Amino acid sequence: MSMISFIKESIFAEEYAVKKGLLQTIDPRFKALAIFALVISVMFLKNTLLILSIYSACLFLTYLSRINIVFFLKRTWVFIPIFSLFIAIPALFNVFSPGQEIFSLDLLGLKLIITKQGLDGAVLFISRVITSVSLVVLFTLVTKHNQILKVLRIFGIPQIFVMTFGMCYRYIFLFIEVITDTYIAIKSRSGFVISAGKGQKLVAGNIANLWQRSYLMHNQVYHAMLSRGYAGEPKLLKDLSFVLRDWIFLIVSSILIIFILWKSQYLS
Repeated sequence: MSMISFIKESIFAEEYAVKKGLLQTIDPRFKALAIFALVISVMFLKNTLLILSIYSACLFLTYLSRINIVFFLKRTWVFIPIFSLFIAIPALFNVFSPGQEIFSLDLLGLKLIITKQGLDGAVLFISRVITSVSLVVLFTLVTKHNQILKVLRIFGIPQIFVMTFGMCYRYIFLFIEVITDTYIAIKSRSGFVISAGKGQKLVAGNIANLWQRSYLMHNQVYHAMLSRGYAGEPKLLKDLSFVLRDWIFLIVSSILIIFILWKSQYLS
């Protein structure tokens, strides 16, 4: 139940998108360009300090956008960064990254050596992942969902992908509600302690029922969207327009990116 609540809060945190923070006032097209350029820059940087400087800037923008730092860190340090950590662990050892020895240990008669090259590569990989994830999460937190869909279409993303993404977003919300209601219904009827056999029957029956309900629900969601005038293109109540503040943000972001890429030539 707590995991469902965590996922729900992670997906539906649009209350931050309506706050009067720094990034919320920037045109979503300019925000998307700046974030995309920063993510691409992180992919090409080979210096961990420069990548961490971008991460620090991301945290500073998070603060200026009035997003709770603890909330932001929970959403960016879970799932993808943790999985990437497990991927990076083998690169620490001399089996995959030969080089200067830092530390050695014996495991079941096998001597494993952590090398400086392996440690540097693992730290670089983790910093790239966490910085890229943080930038993308920041963009989604400070931008309304329908604006994200509109920006994707403006930048030439095919309609079928944008339409599928929009429908999945709405469907996930309903699906999570169904899972929550099912879980509460099971607890109210069976209590907290049941036999293994009864628990298996309950789980199997609810999986089948959930599959049927989800199959019907995705059709209902689509028809509900059609009945409200949905034709495959995202619509906004107010057209996007840029002002001087947006251009200043884009220029400052461009100068920062150019400076970091230039600096990387001397620190690599």
